[in-house]
Amino acid sequence: MQKIAVLGAGNIGEALIAGLLNSGVDPKQIVATNRSEEASASIAQRYGVLTETDNRAAVDEADVAVLCVKPAQIPQLLDEISDQVDRNDTGTVLVSMAAGVSLAAMQDAISTAGAPIARVMPNTPMLVGKGVLAVAYGRYVDDEQRTLVRDLLQAAGKVVEVNESQLDAVTAISGSGPAYYFLMTEALVDAGVALGLNRELAAELAVSTAAGAGAMLEGEYTPAELRAAVSSPAGTTVAAIRELEESGLRGALYRATEACAERSAELGNH
Repeated sequence: MQKIAVLGAGNIGEALIAGLLNSGVDPKQIVATNRSEEASASIAQRYGVLTETDNRAAVDEADVAVLCVKPAQIPQLLDEISDQVDRNDTGTVLVSMAAGVSLAAMQDAISTAGAPIARVMPNTPMLVGKGVLAVAYGRYVDDEQRTLVRDLLQAAGKVVEVNESQLDAVTAISGSGPAYYFLMTEALVDAGVALGLNRELAAELAVSTAAGAGAMLEGEYTPAELRAAVSSPAGTTVAAIRELEESGLRGALYRATEACAERSAELGNH
């Protein structure tokens, strides 16, 4: 039976635990850690998983250890668990959910030579099981371990495998992407109010439309095809789309994603 250690069971770690249990993983296969005994007790009560306050005990013979702490805490955490990972008979795969911490930096922070490490860029929809998780593997992760990591991450959403060099661009599109859609929906609510709708109705219309459009995007048609299908010649939608294009919506997204990717690269160099 595989053992999964989730180190730092905050929002992201808890979302992963919930996804794993929903996918059929036995809660006794999961060990979660938290700095607070109270928080650990709460996690154990809600999910029935094992808990530890000692990260080293949690990774003892773990098949995979998911690091869900803040980026600045990753080097310290790796140093803390390094000796135990080295002693494990199981080749423990280390999976970091921390943005901006490179595979090379993590390899330097752990004394275990040839430690298998993967780096993941998740996004917040994983909290509802609809995340996008982009994973880049270090050089020491073998094919069996890749399958293990992929199967684990799929519990929280869609998994895509990328080169580490692509992660800044991934951050700009999927990592930060939900915020762009939230902002668009927020603006649409305000526009509805400006047109005379009460805010509650405007919010219901905008949010439900966003959810419906998202569901359609998961089908067989491309975004361009779906947009064209709504856009009757000389109709209302065409008038709106023309105004959005002339107002520079497409260019704004180019600039926004470039700024996001550049900032991601800057954070990764610190």
